[in-house]
Amino acid sequence: MSDWTSLWYVWLILLTVFLLLLCGVSASCIKFCCRKKRLPVEPFPRHPCELPVIGIDSDSTAHSTVT
Repeated sequence: MSDWTSLWYVWLILLTVFLLLLCGVSASCIKFCCRKKRLPVEPFPRHPCELPVIGIDSDSTAHSTVT
């Protein structure tokens, strides 16, 4: 059986995996803290819709030209 210290590539892989996990946990914590401090803001303000209404009675010329 070989000595663990001579397997430098195993230590390199373990160190890389540990650093990736550490970066992921740190990024998640920072994202959670920033989301908690920020106030919720609507992306688009809601405005009431305006709908023009044109009244047409049966005696109107526009109504007689359509029918």
